[in-house]
Amino acid sequence: MDELLEFSEVPTSTESYLIAGWRQWADAGNISSGLPQYFIDRTAARRIARIRSDQFYLFQIPGTQHLLRPETKLQEGHLSELRPRKNEIFGSGGVHKGLAIFLGDEPQLNVERYAEAFLNLAKELNVKRVAAIGGVYAAVPYDKDRQISCTYSLPRMKKELAEYAVQFSNYAGGATVGLYLADRAEQLGIEFLDLYAMVPMYVLSELSPLVEHISISNDYKAWYDLMRRLNYMFRLGLDLSDLEQKSHELIQSVAAQIEAFEKKVPQARLREFLEKMNANFTETSFIPLDDVWENGLRDIFKDTE
Repeated sequence: MDELLEFSEVPTSTESYLIAGWRQWADAGNISSGLPQYFIDRTAARRIARIRSDQFYLFQIPGTQHLLRPETKLQEGHLSELRPRKNEIFGSGGVHKGLAIFLGDEPQLNVERYAEAFLNLAKELNVKRVAAIGGVYAAVPYDKDRQISCTYSLPRMKKELAEYAVQFSNYAGGATVGLYLADRAEQLGIEFLDLYAMVPMYVLSELSPLVEHISISNDYKAWYDLMRRLNYMFRLGLDLSDLEQKSHELIQSVAAQIEAFEKKVPQARLREFLEKMNANFTETSFIPLDDVWENGLRDIFKDTE
């Protein structure tokens, strides 16, 4: 076994699926860090393993100030909290099928060794497929289904993944931790996919000097749209009703904020800006085949009645 892996519980599932997120660069809408933690809490998942983190992080670089340092909290001069870098995996499920949830800190050093340890962890857990999640800010409608960008490790995966209403990315630029792992996973023949949701952010500095931008911190709509796909893909049977409700409430909240902004700064013509953006947007919704059959049968019976 990899010496960087420490198990607190021996995995028993014969087949597992892994959802992975990081406190990282591509974390718009807190998708990569917040969504895994949400399901760890919701499913009462227990910590079953960790990757030892001591060789993957810098304490500081001159000029970065507190950017790389571990976060701390003081109370009356006493250190009440020190959050070290962590890379932990949580598990839930039975003997036959399990769900593993990974939440870690994006490595700053020795990424090759980090990738090796992560993929060794997936092997130890009998993971059939890894799904990494993240978020990227974009000028997209807040009240429409989120665009989901997809990359994958093995060419044979593309045909299946096309059924999940995703866009296959042609991105060129700096690699995320997920993209790096996908490349290493291909070399090992491991099924690995990256799903990145486009999170609404509107740059308004040109419209009004009073506000620079509007963005969503916890994009529950993106969380819901991603989990609908993974829930169906992995046949997890998770109850997503709470996320669906949070998604509706988010859309209502953003709509109210936009209305308040319009009344306060009508000269910014924000609504006109949003309408123009919506006109150039094509919504892509994920409609599972099971839902198509269910809705079709419901319509048939309704006509019969």
